[in-house]
Amino acid sequence: MDRASGRWRRKRTLFGGGALVVAAGVAVAVTTAVGGADAQPLQPLHAEGLHTSTPIKHVVVIFGENVSYDHYFGTYPNAANTDGTKFVAANGTPKADGLTPQLLKDNPNAYDPKRLSPSQALTCDQNHSYGAEQKAFDGGRMDKFVENTETDKCTGQPILFGEPGLVMDYYDGNTVTGLWNYAQNYAMSDNSYNTVFGPSTPGAINLISGQTGGGVPVDPVTHDEVKDSSVVVSPDARGVGTVIGDPDPAFDDCSDKNHTASTNLLAMHGQNVGDLLNQQGVTWGWFQGGFRPTGSANGYAVCGQTHNNVGGIPVTDYSPHHQPFQYYQSTANEKHLPPTSVAAIGQTDQANHQYDITDFDAALQAGNMPAVSFLKAPAYQDAHAANSDPLDEQQFVVSEIDKIQHSKDWDSTAIVLAYDDSDGWYDHADSKIVNGSQDATQDSAVCTGEKTQLGATADRCGYGPRLPLLVISPFSKTNFVDHTRTDQTSVLQFIEDNWSAGRIGGSSFDSRAGGLWNMLDFHGRPAPAVQLDPKTGAVVNDGHGHH
Repeated sequence: MDRASGRWRRKRTLFGGGALVVAAGVAVAVTTAVGGADAQPLQPLHAEGLHTSTPIKHVVVIFGENVSYDHYFGTYPNAANTDGTKFVAANGTPKADGLTPQLLKDNPNAYDPKRLSPSQALTCDQNHSYGAEQKAFDGGRMDKFVENTETDKCTGQPILFGEPGLVMDYYDGNTVTGLWNYAQNYAMSDNSYNTVFGPSTPGAINLISGQTGGGVPVDPVTHDEVKDSSVVVSPDARGVGTVIGDPDPAFDDCSDKNHTASTNLLAMHGQNVGDLLNQQGVTWGWFQGGFRPTGSANGYAVCGQTHNNVGGIPVTDYSPHHQPFQYYQSTANEKHLPPTSVAAIGQTDQANHQYDITDFDAALQAGNMPAVSFLKAPAYQDAHAANSDPLDEQQFVVSEIDKIQHSKDWDSTAIVLAYDDSDGWYDHADSKIVNGSQDATQDSAVCTGEKTQLGATADRCGYGPRLPLLVISPFSKTNFVDHTRTDQTSVLQFIEDNWSAGRIGGSSFDSRAGGLWNMLDFHGRPAPAVQLDPKTGAVVNDGHGHH
């Protein structure tokens, strides 16, 4: 930001053959391989040659949408087996912190939880705003979900299943069969949380930086700073505040409904894990369904690709506010430019590490999977209720994992399944607030009663609701439930530590995150590659040649 004018300005200065991007006092060198006729095409930079602190040379984070732990795993490992794909847990499956008989039959909320069947996979989504989720916690009593996070968005949409008390309801292994089978064969946490309360954008930003403070509202065309309390809250004297909602990213042509709605956008100060990985020479990328433009209009790329979900509802694949790197100028690909070649995927070129999901598949097939890959499904497959559902999500997750397991890189890969927020779905576990907030206009007693510690920045109250977290890898403990308290920034921290990239700094939650280490075993027999059927989630090959 230019302090004299009070505006966010993009300043570019030639520096070492690349560009020096200056944003909020953070200088990041961006090396490019595009330009004149003398530019040499990038050659593959294989992750195996990079130094790591563990035998893991590739981390793939599949980042889903809007699921609480109890919504998917509340009765794990016991399924009703009355419909859908049959699920029977292995002998010796460990106990997880799920829904007890008392919580199922005498719940303190206004309704008891009910099982959702595969035919009820497509539901409306719930209220997952920062304040509503705090109120649902009710001071840790976890008994006000119906009053605060349940919505009636199913009204008038008969294809979406809804009923009073829907926010309390859950799926079991007859619907989320694939995830339950991954839990059976690899490692799962039952004590992992949203870093802060609230919806998608804070969750996505916490995954890559652990810092939702440092947000600036900007004009969608000029990128000049504007005053807009709907984009950030608790702004300081410079206008820099905290993001608790879902504004679109500033550095993305497809934001603002392909730049047709004239709504203000969000630019983030500071650095993210992409900056740290660039400084270490580590290959990486964010790969999202629908990122590749379908055309252009008024000088902007247009992201118009759509697919029908399981209910036949057309959904636009690309959601800008699910793409966290586009909020940071240093890591944005504003024009949605493609990589200069498959060999260049993971390196800094015109795509600047931001890709379509098809680019990940191409790199994987070419034997060029980046060291760190974040995968975001097209919206109809990302699990976000109303747009997506567990059955569509399963198709994406299983298909991508199956491709990785069949690749040359499986033996050195860890796949992390994580989620951006809970959607407001009921979960019985009190997260125990580790960072409070004293914003009387946004925060409830669950947050104002706790000390604000991380930089004294308001509206970063957390941990929020409990979310699913699985690690699928030859190095995973098998049929293992981890009880270590973790959050979204535990994934960030693991990436930082594995490639010795350091910490984000600036009061990031990564400095206090619990580790993923207890889910891993680097000394025992490797966990086999267990392949599943993308449609049913059933095991088709257990890794020992058994079908």
